[in-house]
Amino acid sequence: MNERITCADGFSMSVQASRTHYCSPRMNHAKAYTTVEVGFPSEAEQSLMPYIDYPDDSPTGTVYGWVPTHIVNAVVEKHGGIASGELPPMEEEE
Repeated sequence: MNERITCADGFSMSVQASRTHYCSPRMNHAKAYTTVEVGFPSEAEQSLMPYIDYPDDSPTGTVYGWVPTHIVNAVVEKHGGIASGELPPMEEEE
């Protein structure tokens, strides 16, 4: 498990990838993932909403599956970069 990331402005979210997460490839210890699972963001993030697992759940109380890595990178950048925590190894699809 990767440590939850916290961004410079205080926004935080869990970003995970393994054979048990909603990611691609769906395997442990991949060299790089092209989609990842985001979980339990500290506040609603509009760019994640298309990937919400259960739309009726609170945006901060659920997971977001198969989120493209470029979306994760954009969210991190929007919130000032990573202050703490870690992302799984990621690459963007071509």
